[in-house]
Amino acid sequence: MIGVAVGTTALVVVLSVFNGLQDLVRSVYSSFDAEIKIEATIGKSFEMTSGIRESLEGVTEIKAFTEVIEDNALIMYRDQQVVARIKGVNNTYLELNRLDTFLLRGQARLAEEEVNYAILGSGVAYELSLMLDSDHYSMQMVYPKKLRPGAPVSRNSVKRKSIVPAGIFSIEQEYNENYVFVPLGFAEELMDYGDKRTAIEVFLNDRNELATVKEKLADLLGDDFVVLDSDEQHSGLLKAIKIEKLFVFITLSFITAIAAFNVFFTLSMLAIEKKKDISVLYAMGATNKLIRQIFLKEGAMIAFIGCIVGLVLGLGLALIQQEYELVGMGMQSAIVMAYPVKIQASDFLLVGTSISLITILTSYRPALIASRVNITEHLG
Repeated sequence: MIGVAVGTTALVVVLSVFNGLQDLVRSVYSSFDAEIKIEATIGKSFEMTSGIRESLEGVTEIKAFTEVIEDNALIMYRDQQVVARIKGVNNTYLELNRLDTFLLRGQARLAEEEVNYAILGSGVAYELSLMLDSDHYSMQMVYPKKLRPGAPVSRNSVKRKSIVPAGIFSIEQEYNENYVFVPLGFAEELMDYGDKRTAIEVFLNDRNELATVKEKLADLLGDDFVVLDSDEQHSGLLKAIKIEKLFVFITLSFITAIAAFNVFFTLSMLAIEKKKDISVLYAMGATNKLIRQIFLKEGAMIAFIGCIVGLVLGLGLALIQQEYELVGMGMQSAIVMAYPVKIQASDFLLVGTSISLITILTSYRPALIASRVNITEHLG
């Protein structure tokens, strides 16, 4: 019974932590990303036409939208260089996505008085050994030109543009180590995109209208575009968390199954020790079915009591962690200091059902052994 309770407790706590991690990822990205992202179905860019702009402006639920140019480029600063993800956006993006709340140092600005500024992820800034307060050094961004087939590669095969670092942000590891935000016009000139864009990011007046707006945009834009909500924009990471949660559940269920073998051996020994008592029951008119039911019900009692105790303990531990944050992440750079927890009723139903089934199934063999007792041998 103790093994069943401990296994159930572990499952409830671990699944609650994975639920908390999923919510944490969603909250981090939702506080930064746009609710909807529009990309080309084929290729990495598309032509931004007046028709597309008019279609978006005609959707009343849209608060604002920003055009995006995003691609990899080489950044050089003094003696350091790094390849980073350059994301060209306009000032509307900064006003709506609250990037300023994630700033470690500097200012969230892109262009002022014809001067272009860049906002770097903390990991990119670290790789460049960036001196943000220095007025003497700007960064150079290098991007390959589009060469005709067979043209020789030379120093003129790349385009270089200078930009001033303005701020350093820290959001999440993927962004911190890869992203640099620059003005849309700067990215357009550097990468020679012209009217092409890699994405359109859409901000809504009300997040509750996300599904409606997504469907409406898909109808307006047609099959040439894919409309992604927040979860779909980060589907890889969320899917990885779900897969990890599934494998942890399977692993802990196997461990609990091993603990449930204690029930199997206990009931098997009981069936052997009580052969004489079982023979007496047979002599009094008991049937094989009745004897099997006695042992199966005993196994069910152990399963249900152990399961209920485990569920209550698991709920208690999850609530304590949720309220007092006793168990920390153990990393200074973590987004939150303690493991996040979210309790879901579906997890309790899943854990309770699976543990009970495992324990009851282990009781079946001892019940068969007990029902096959030879009466004449033990009552002679």
